[in-house]
Amino acid sequence: EVGNGVGKPLDTTKQKVDCLKCKHFYVTWDEKLPRGCRAMGFKSKEMPLMVVRQASGRECLGFERKEK
Repeated sequence: EVGNGVGKPLDTTKQKVDCLKCKHFYVTWDEKLPRGCRAMGFKSKEMPLMVVRQASGRECLGFERKEK
């Protein structure tokens, strides 16, 4: 479950958001947009986390740690 059900964001102190450790992150073949997020459905020049922070002012709520 994401958040606490009262509109508060995910407590990122317990789970640090890192695109490279997220199962939704992928590297694209697009030279202009080399990074992508399957959960949010976009590609970007920057890491997807930075795009989400700039657009919403919050940490990414779609983060799910990759299984080892």
